[in-house]
Amino acid sequence: MSVGRDTLQRHKRFVIKQYFMKRTIITLALALISGAAFAQQAADSTSKNLNEVVIRGNRLDIPFNESSRNIQVITAKEIEQLPVHSVNELLAYVGGVDIQQRSPFGGQADISMDGGTSEQTLVLLNGIKLINAQTAHNMMNIPVPLDAIDHIEILHGAAARVYGINALTGAINIVTKKSSKSFVTANLQSGSSFAQKAEGDGSGLYGGGSLQLTANYGNDKQSQLFAFGRDQYNGQRYNSAQAASQFFYNGNYNFNMNNSVQALAGYVHNDFGANGFYAAPGDKNSEEIVETGIFSLSSKHKIGSVTLSPRISDRYDRDDYRYIKQQPAIGRSVHYTNALMLELNGSLPLGNGTLGFGWESRLGKINSSNIGKHQRNNHGAYAEYRKNLFGKLIANIGLYANYNTDFGWQAYPGLDLAYLVNEDWKISASAGSGQRIPSFTDLYLNQPPGNVGNPEVQPEGAWAYDANVRYHGHGLSVQTGAFYRDITDFIDWIRSNDSVPYSPVNFGENKIYGMYARMEQQFSLGRNRQFGYQVSYNYLNPKPLSANGDDQSKYVLETLKHQLIAGISYRYDNFSFHITNRYIKRMLNDAYDVLDARVDYRLRSFLIYADISNILNAQYHEAGAVPMPPRWFSLGVKFQWKEK
Repeated sequence: MSVGRDTLQRHKRFVIKQYFMKRTIITLALALISGAAFAQQAADSTSKNLNEVVIRGNRLDIPFNESSRNIQVITAKEIEQLPVHSVNELLAYVGGVDIQQRSPFGGQADISMDGGTSEQTLVLLNGIKLINAQTAHNMMNIPVPLDAIDHIEILHGAAARVYGINALTGAINIVTKKSSKSFVTANLQSGSSFAQKAEGDGSGLYGGGSLQLTANYGNDKQSQLFAFGRDQYNGQRYNSAQAASQFFYNGNYNFNMNNSVQALAGYVHNDFGANGFYAAPGDKNSEEIVETGIFSLSSKHKIGSVTLSPRISDRYDRDDYRYIKQQPAIGRSVHYTNALMLELNGSLPLGNGTLGFGWESRLGKINSSNIGKHQRNNHGAYAEYRKNLFGKLIANIGLYANYNTDFGWQAYPGLDLAYLVNEDWKISASAGSGQRIPSFTDLYLNQPPGNVGNPEVQPEGAWAYDANVRYHGHGLSVQTGAFYRDITDFIDWIRSNDSVPYSPVNFGENKIYGMYARMEQQFSLGRNRQFGYQVSYNYLNPKPLSANGDDQSKYVLETLKHQLIAGISYRYDNFSFHITNRYIKRMLNDAYDVLDARVDYRLRSFLIYADISNILNAQYHEAGAVPMPPRWFSLGVKFQWKEK
């Protein structure tokens, strides 16, 4: 009888537990539904702001809500909420984007998307391609402080049809601010881990800070944006100090409704300790100095119904790597690269559709101490047609034809479809191809015993397919989808054992399957109170194929497997709080969590904020043998003035 009573009691507890679990789930669901309705006013404002963003595709400007690709947008408002001080740190919060930092706080980082490599992702600044023919390690050497950024567009999938070569897995376009109103922003912050410096690395605490100054002079005819940034850190471990300066200018002048001129110039000087960056543990005392200069002059003209936009731009880089900084002559590598770009983009309305067309030439060269002196040119012509069918279906089809002086002709077709179910729901699908040209480092690097190039390496080619469903309205934004990418002649740096150098080879095929889901929502909790949450999850299943399964691969070691980013934000009157956790699991490394938070208070024209990075003090690596910073505290103040 006692056994029966015990069983009955356990069954009773189980039923009660199930009842409360179901009740909790139903309550949470009802709370989300009622919260969505309760959030109508704040939500509609958020939706409106996002839908006003125009995706800059060089040839066709497309409103965000009509885009037919898997695209994410980071707005200036979202940037201000996050506990970050550089573009590198910011992009680490974007689902599907993998930032592998060697030097934290905006120093040196590699960027990749959806399980690809850093060489397969293209970064642009106001539509200007920031390709560095030496190596993608310098791609993120960007001369733009965060306060000068209006928004960032993240385009997933093969994007050759839109942006040309090296956009194999996607493209990221950083768009700076442009306003007819004058404004000034000054941002000063400092931080520390409050840990004592290591022996032989000076004395005192590890710490540093940054200063950003941004100003715009604007009226109905023009917008003149000036920005300056300075970062200075004495490191977060032995020989990891860095000093970086950024200068940026972007000018826009409208002669009339049909003619305008744009000018852009930027310079960044970055000096950092490179302990463990490329040849650990022997490079304990190494140093790297990188300089980048960017210039662009463009215009826009409307002649009848045709719009033409010519542009000339140039990127210059100097990369000085010193294996032993105290003895620069030992193991020193100095690289000078330059890329001159000539472009002509155009569009022509045709019925209820639009034809985009253009041509571009890229003239690249390098003069290097251990790569040699080389040059090659790349020319591309492209056309795409965008049409609205039956008022619901948007189709975009195009072709990019490319000629490279080293690798000959290639053509990249692509097709995007979007079905607008109603104002809130959209179904999209895309299929596109792309190519990645080997860098000069892939082909000609001569740096034994660590790395040696291979002049026989051929370009990578790929086809990518994506399908997704998106809901955006009433304060709730949800997107979920899946993609498949098949890369041929995949390039990776491999070696058979530890006694031989890494060298690039064409593996053969590299197939990757992926799924993603993103959700964010904003609630109004009454007068002057708002609550929001953001969640994104990416699952990647790469299947690289090689002739020898025992080869050591740089790619397999570092590619993502799982990425979960979740955050909540709360605002009451002038006070706000934001906390985000990033869960990262790479193919052959242990998983880790990085929890960051920001608290801020607005006092008239001043924003006072405090950040805590890596709250849980996780020990982790993002690239190679470089440990990332422990728990880090920052305190800052931002002054903002805008013309009324």
